[in-house]
Amino acid sequence: MIRIAAVGDVHLDQDTAGRFRPALEELPDRADVLLLAGDLTRHGTVAEAEVVADEFADVGVPVVAVLGNHDYHSDLPGDITKLLTDRGITVLEGQGTVLEIDGKRLGVGGVKGFGGGFAGKCASAFGEPELKAFVRHTCDAADSLREALSQLDCDILVALTHYAPVPDTLRGEPKEIYPFLGSYQLGEAIDECGAALAVHGHAHYGTEQGFTAGGVRVRNVAHPVIRAAYALYRVE
Repeated sequence: MIRIAAVGDVHLDQDTAGRFRPALEELPDRADVLLLAGDLTRHGTVAEAEVVADEFADVGVPVVAVLGNHDYHSDLPGDITKLLTDRGITVLEGQGTVLEIDGKRLGVGGVKGFGGGFAGKCASAFGEPELKAFVRHTCDAADSLREALSQLDCDILVALTHYAPVPDTLRGEPKEIYPFLGSYQLGEAIDECGAALAVHGHAHYGTEQGFTAGGVRVRNVAHPVIRAAYALYRVE
């Protein structure tokens, strides 16, 4: 059994520095790895990313993250990724990583993802070039996740995204904005690769628990949803 701690949408800046650190002191006794599901900063600045690094680096377990839309707001995702990586946090965008935990190999494939909607109520690559580009970006993100997951040699496979792969965990959000909260293509990639668990954030008013069409557990770990420094999941 591997114990996974996860949280997203912490939206840290200088005014909220230190909010999570006290709860993280006990993390090594409770979890084997910490997953961060994006929107780590408020406005995507390097100064805010420094707060994130101070908060989540050196917590006694490996930390694996994806960025979220807030982390892209200042057009500095590369700088944020480098800063977090230099502090020992693994940041994934279309890549995967394998961790050795108690003789088992945990594989985590991650991508920010994108919107687009869900089967029967989704955008299609038709019409104006702007809409086709929107849908193409959605498909590219899903393809990146599929490639990252499929290339991992591991015993247990976990998908980490910011945007939601299923509508289940969006219940509580206005249905009008579902297309901006996730896409079914992410869920298809997760099912195709046989993940044991999928973790995402982004939906602040959503629901924690859901499943893909193929039965994979999906958990929305946005901080406003789990209302804790992190949620804990056990994966056999």
